[in-house]
Amino acid sequence: MSESEATPAAGGKRGRKQLRPDPADGPVAAFAYRLCELKESAGDPSYDRMRTDFGAAASKSALSSAARGQDLPSWETTWEYVRSLAVGALGQDADTVRREWSRRWEHARAAAEQPSAPEAEPAVRRDAPAAEPDPESGPDRARRRGWILAGTGAAVVLVAVVLGWYLLSGPERPIPGDASVMLGETVPDDTPIPAGTSFVKSWDIKNVGRVPWTGRYLEQTGERVGDAECTAPQRVWIRDTPAGEQVRITVPVVAGEKTGQCKIAWKMVDEHGELFFPDQALRPVFFDIRVTPGSA
Repeated sequence: MSESEATPAAGGKRGRKQLRPDPADGPVAAFAYRLCELKESAGDPSYDRMRTDFGAAASKSALSSAARGQDLPSWETTWEYVRSLAVGALGQDADTVRREWSRRWEHARAAAEQPSAPEAEPAVRRDAPAAEPDPESGPDRARRRGWILAGTGAAVVLVAVVLGWYLLSGPERPIPGDASVMLGETVPDDTPIPAGTSFVKSWDIKNVGRVPWTGRYLEQTGERVGDAECTAPQRVWIRDTPAGEQVRITVPVVAGEKTGQCKIAWKMVDEHGELFFPDQALRPVFFDIRVTPGSA
């Protein structure tokens, strides 16, 4: 199966989880929503930890405000927010991350600076001459209005039916020309991991198809193998990956105290959890380790 990039960091004290802004509220809220996605894919570290462990050179209040979606943060604050997570926590390439998020920030700024649509002129001006009486009044006019309203209602119903069909049926999967191959991975199968410790699992995936990857995630399949318990993100974000390029996807994992086998698998999905590669013959990516007794 094929998947792409994002890795969280395990551990760390966490406070109340910040609510994500609604991306439908405008370009600034949509940009903040993407920042929250990045933070969650990196294991949702606290803002204090982003500064102390991952080197964010911005105040806690500035980092928190950036993800609130009320005002567009400066590029300097944005970069410290993104760099600490994407580069510091997830180990992604700094130049690639900077180019990608600089483009997103510029797009959000340009969209936010678009002037609002001017208010419509009033239908009747106070200094306008009085309207001539309508010669077409009475039952004929009322009948015509009835037909117009009925036709408009039918059109609305038709649009609703078509939209509902599209939402229920969803996009065609698999997408023609969409393909991937795994080039390598870290932490080989059956690697011994002491109980209570953390590690990072990475997969190098190449987009070998003709379809650019955008808005994709790795999500756990729900199938776990083994008696040991491991903690890992339910979903991680995959950075945008053009056709022909490769991406490193990483997830932080914490081994539990119980010893034994621990295997967790992920597959590529969209934001609604729909599989991009629904064919069951395509194997998910996974880690499969042995949790051993921790050091005394």
